[in-house]
Amino acid sequence: MEHALKQLVTKYKKKTVGIYSCCSANEFVIEAALERAKETNTPLLIEATANQVDQYGGYTGMTPKDFMAFVENKAKEAGVDMKQVYLGGDHLGPLTFTKYDEEKAMAEASELIRQYVLAGFSKIHIDTSMKVASDDPNVRLSDEIIAGRAARLAKVAQAAYAERLKDYPESVAPIYVIGSEVPIPGGSQDAVDTGIQVTKVADLDHTVKAFAKAFSDNAVNDAYENVIAIVVQPGVEEKDSGCTEYDRKKAADLMAAIDNYSNLVYEGHSTDYQTKIKLKELVEDGVKILKVGPGLTFAMREGLFALCNIERELYANTDVKTSNLMEVLDKKMLEDPKYWQKHYHGTDVEIALKRKYSFSDRCRYYMPTAEVEEAIATLFNNLKDGAPLNLLSQFMPIQYTKVREGVLNNDPRSLVKDRIKNTIDEYLYATNQGELL
Repeated sequence: MEHALKQLVTKYKKKTVGIYSCCSANEFVIEAALERAKETNTPLLIEATANQVDQYGGYTGMTPKDFMAFVENKAKEAGVDMKQVYLGGDHLGPLTFTKYDEEKAMAEASELIRQYVLAGFSKIHIDTSMKVASDDPNVRLSDEIIAGRAARLAKVAQAAYAERLKDYPESVAPIYVIGSEVPIPGGSQDAVDTGIQVTKVADLDHTVKAFAKAFSDNAVNDAYENVIAIVVQPGVEEKDSGCTEYDRKKAADLMAAIDNYSNLVYEGHSTDYQTKIKLKELVEDGVKILKVGPGLTFAMREGLFALCNIERELYANTDVKTSNLMEVLDKKMLEDPKYWQKHYHGTDVEIALKRKYSFSDRCRYYMPTAEVEEAIATLFNNLKDGAPLNLLSQFMPIQYTKVREGVLNNDPRSLVKDRIKNTIDEYLYATNQGELL
């Protein structure tokens, strides 16, 4: 069976049709994305990243099989047919195993990708662009090394698909996303903004040739026939308090170059915080897959913090125990700084502000912790009867209007998810992805 997303190449390459990729394991985000897919009758692409979900559980505690079950359960709750949902793996490769030498790192990456495919993930982003311990730290990885490692993982993926077919004969063949110029997962770690460089056409051409040769040399031509996209840098990136906006003039040569490859479209990473106009321009110009992750959990965090402010005002000068969610979250981040300390730079005051409000949204890593989940439960319980309309108007004006119009329930979970849907709607405007159904 042919994967439905191959239509992006075969049918919609020249049209303003794409799809956004929900790169998140957060339950509020997943629920909001599924609900919006049902409400708009549009397909949904959900991708788990290698640091969120792996054979050891990642930072979410979920293996690929667990994540698949998690999404299936959420889809059932939302009344969404899984035929409307595509699951993918993002940055699958040695990303979280770079402390090992090549042999060990690739063995771990092979098991990672094997478990994703066996679990039923059908969109596979193979990312071998990072160095491992045995690589020379002073020499850039060549396209040939990156492509060679990717081809080895593609062979593992194809074998896993053949194995899956024995139990699930209706399983669709995986589609693949490749590339060597892949933005750092989670955003830049540099203290100084050195600017974003748009991928050069010569580099694109060399990369495509290197991958085609590596897949052929490794006898995985069947996998290469299902490569539909290549990751490039079109000139976008989020920052702590803004983003580098897409400039189609700067990317004009790169965007024109995709016409040389009838079997490929572009996949854009770090499209978070682009305006809906810029997102639409990206799709028009050839970036048919728009990855978004921090932008969705940032919206979720905004919703939670807005409810915190409502809670504080509502229960000020009373004996009611409040959630203190903001303080609890920051305490957890300070106790275990590994997920943010390489990303946030500046004075103590500046870093404290970034822990709460940075667009890179590193606080998302701490949402699954027991203390934070308990604080959210307290917050929701304190507002279980709904937020007073005057406070809702003050802190969540868009949701206030929807509540007044009778199209949104005034309960904390619905309010938070609707804030996330505000961001999702920007992507739905840009992609016209309903045409893919």
